[in-house]
Amino acid sequence: MDEDEAQQLSKSLQILGIRGIVSPEDPGDPDGQWRVYDSTDPSTRRDITDDVLTVVRGRSRQAGQAGATRGFVVPIPR
Repeated sequence: MDEDEAQQLSKSLQILGIRGIVSPEDPGDPDGQWRVYDSTDPSTRRDITDDVLTVVRGRSRQAGQAGATRGFVVPIPR
């Protein structure tokens, strides 16, 4: 996921009321892998990507959709 996709994911998480900071695994390499963390501080943050994906999948199933199966597929409520 690139920086633009990460910003879209971050907005989607906010809309869905899911906490998390979308940030690169390596703060010095924005072109690398991105994950979801519980804070912005790279020295103390905890990776919560799996937890967030579980919540997104659960909400997708509740909405009658197939759910996220690869990467970050976030349904936007309308």
